[in-house]
Amino acid sequence: MDINDANLQTLTDFLRKTLDPDPSVRRPAEKFLESVEGNQNYPVLLLTLLEKSQDNVIRVCAAVTFKNYIKRNWRIVEEEPNKISDPDRTTVKANIVNLMLRSPEQIQKQLSDAISIIGREDFPLKWPDLLTEMVTRFQSGDFHIINGVLRTAHSLFKRYRHEFKSNELWLEIKLVLDTFAAPLTELFKATIELCQTHAKDINALKVLFSSLTLIAKLFYSLNFQDLPEFFEDNMETWMSSFHNLLTLDNKLLQTDDEEEAGLLEMLKSQICDNAALYAQKYDEEFQPYLPRFVTAIWSLLLSTGQEVKYDLLVSNAIQFLASVCERPHYKNLFEDQNTLTSICEKVIVPNMEFRSADEEAFEDNSEEYIRRDLEGSDIDTRRRAACDLVRGLCKFFEGPVTAIFSGYVNSMLAEYAKNPSMNWKHKDAAIYLVTSLASKAQTQKHGITQANELVNLTEFFVNHIITDLKSPNVNEFPVLKADAIKYVMIFRSQLPKDQLLQAVPLLMAHLQADSPVEHTYAAHALERLFTMRGPNNSTLITPLEMAPFTQQLLSNLFKALSLPGSAENEYIMKAIMRSFSLLQEAIVPYIPTLIGQLTQKLLLVSKNPSKPHFNHYLFESLCLSIRITCKANPTTVGSFEEALFPVFTEILQNDVQEFVPYVFQVMSLLLEIHSDSIPASYMALFPHLLQPALWERAGNIPPLVRLLQAYLEKGASTIATSAADKIPGLLGVFQKLIASKANDHQGFYLLNSIVEHMPSESITQYRKQIFILLFQRLQSSKTTKFIKSFLVFINLYGVKYGAIALQEIFDSIQPKMFGMVLEKIIIPEVQKVSGPVEKKICAVGITKILTECPAMMDTEYTKLWTPLLQALIGFFELPEDDSIPDDEHFIDIEDTPGYQTAFSQLAFAGKKEHDPIGETMGNPKILLAQSLHKLSTACPGRVPSMLTTSLNAEALQFLQGYLQAASVQLI
Repeated sequence: MDINDANLQTLTDFLRKTLDPDPSVRRPAEKFLESVEGNQNYPVLLLTLLEKSQDNVIRVCAAVTFKNYIKRNWRIVEEEPNKISDPDRTTVKANIVNLMLRSPEQIQKQLSDAISIIGREDFPLKWPDLLTEMVTRFQSGDFHIINGVLRTAHSLFKRYRHEFKSNELWLEIKLVLDTFAAPLTELFKATIELCQTHAKDINALKVLFSSLTLIAKLFYSLNFQDLPEFFEDNMETWMSSFHNLLTLDNKLLQTDDEEEAGLLEMLKSQICDNAALYAQKYDEEFQPYLPRFVTAIWSLLLSTGQEVKYDLLVSNAIQFLASVCERPHYKNLFEDQNTLTSICEKVIVPNMEFRSADEEAFEDNSEEYIRRDLEGSDIDTRRRAACDLVRGLCKFFEGPVTAIFSGYVNSMLAEYAKNPSMNWKHKDAAIYLVTSLASKAQTQKHGITQANELVNLTEFFVNHIITDLKSPNVNEFPVLKADAIKYVMIFRSQLPKDQLLQAVPLLMAHLQADSPVEHTYAAHALERLFTMRGPNNSTLITPLEMAPFTQQLLSNLFKALSLPGSAENEYIMKAIMRSFSLLQEAIVPYIPTLIGQLTQKLLLVSKNPSKPHFNHYLFESLCLSIRITCKANPTTVGSFEEALFPVFTEILQNDVQEFVPYVFQVMSLLLEIHSDSIPASYMALFPHLLQPALWERAGNIPPLVRLLQAYLEKGASTIATSAADKIPGLLGVFQKLIASKANDHQGFYLLNSIVEHMPSESITQYRKQIFILLFQRLQSSKTTKFIKSFLVFINLYGVKYGAIALQEIFDSIQPKMFGMVLEKIIIPEVQKVSGPVEKKICAVGITKILTECPAMMDTEYTKLWTPLLQALIGFFELPEDDSIPDDEHFIDIEDTPGYQTAFSQLAFAGKKEHDPIGETMGNPKILLAQSLHKLSTACPGRVPSMLTTSLNAEALQFLQGYLQAASVQLI
């Protein structure tokens, strides 16, 4: 693609179409851009367009497209084609920083993100001059440019906050500090001076304070892993300035907006974060500064209002106090009873109140409210911070703190009792206080696992929680109802079973509540209760105990999906899945009705999949319906296919990428239920499953392989007779998979099914080529994973076609090849094979080589007979060798760059482990003894003499044990 006006115009036209709301216009444009993005100069064309176009919408669109293109394609993945040419990479890196700094802010942000994506891969080794190029711009004096550099540096360095320690990371951070720390400090000092110079110029202050906030964020990233020497030496400069900024109050920077945090709040909250980092990690060095920060942050908390715009600041300030109060050598700061009372009264209680902003979120933005409250993304809320502070204080002062709060809880509940409709917020705060006081340790799986013994949870449940749940009007006081449900949910491991059983029908009733938060919490609570385990590891709540409620439970759950705001509610869908799983065959009478509703829902969401968790649980629920119903009556599989195939066809035809891997898994499950042959509807689809395009997507590979295995298991003879022309396509898939380190094991799964199930004559002509391909891969890149799979395959081949056929096919490729495979692969590597079925296949296969292959007894291969037997006995008796060479690191599907639908395994579509040998062979040790006995009968004297001359004593002892157990002896 040349960089000329015609191509720029074409690109402009297609970018404009990608913004069209009409899918028939938008989708083809997106497909076109996808098809040309592999061409040379494509990224350069995008950059040229975003620099030169007169249309601002197109410039922004080009910037976003460029960033997403970089995200998808910049990383070079081993064994995959390099999607961006080297000249394009060089041109992009040479121009992007300059272009980013000259662009308006909207575009600057996109390009800054692109730089950080490139930097993550190329910096510092392949882009050594990136930092120096950025640092020199600090001298420009233009804060639009400086902020562009700071923003880029922030997106580049923030990964230091969560990377694991390693030498590479230390070296990179050291390089960054050597280049960046001093200029950043100078810029910090200069910016603070400029703030004083321009103290009355609002526009200048806005720019300068956004710089200071970015500098404070960079400080956090650069100090996160360890305390750098440079920052330790310059601690006075940084900490004094941070302290001054915390206490600064410039009227010009105060905003009228009650919702949106202003620049002053953002800066101060980041400084609280920085102070908390130092207090937690570098407390010895930070000690001289700590008291003044505690004082400043304390007075900040007392003087800051309840408006939403201060939430982040207040929560970070409280988190600072929380991190300080749980350090043993700061506890003297909090020991005084008056201090504790003051903290409880002035900081904790006011920040636990349910404000009108919370009420608005509860009513109008339920998804966000649930995300914060249930999923723990409330890290920046006042309530969460206050709760953490309670926990921190309880570490050393549990008794006094519990006593102080008990008084508050009682007075709040008394206020509520006086006038519930006016004072319900008092009860809400009381429940929240009790929860934060009682919770010592918590897990997602079990809720609260460790509770404050000074709080009587059961008594509180009986007196104050169950009363709200029993109230006949589920829509009255929805916040208190949600609180009560949440109480049951988080203290489920602490409450006795009879109280949980009492709560179940009450929770079911709340599924009908109008409030999305309330019915979502009810669904979530039920789902959590149904996963609890009893003493013998069965579910705590049994299907029998649920029997009286089954119909009502299913009816209410499905009705809840039709409530406003919950059409794709993942918590309800998960509760449906969990109810099916708990109730098992009790759901069978309801399935004919429910499967229609699930299918209808699937059709609807497939038009625009936007809730991945909801979709996942929907498919899990479908799998459970199929599995449970067909277990009771396998013939019903046809009615499921009738209901589901029209929707599946539509999903496959429209290539709904997110759903295709799920469809293949459900189809595998359905096909595996069929007893003998493959229905025609499946055979019609078979050729389409071999299309190369389907195999390009990593997420499709595991479910497609499983589906092809199901085809082979159920209808290999049908394929051999009516689709023989498709066998090369099937082997083509194997060839593609075997070439990839990430997917070679999937290739072997497919190959093993071909060998096990296909009529031998149908693949005779391909066998030699299969082995040649495997040897080519062994030579080009031999990995432990490949060797293990290869060993299982050749032994399965030996079990299926006989040891003679195995020896002959190796020797037909190259004379004496069989001996080389035994000596270089089977004998030294078999100890690495893992998995009961895989081990059994190898044991039986090696036994056949030892006892059913004449060449092992009277050719040059005979010298390998005893070492092979020794390896087999070692395989039985020694621990598995699970060592992996240092240079082997496999690319995980999740690591592949850019957006690709990753494969999500459906738990309830799980496949039973298949044993190709079955029970017929019995114990492999006994089989070895019997087979050796048979061999020694055929050639008397040979076997004992071979054993006594070269098998080591320990192995011989084990072998004697096998012979005794099998009641046979060698002749």
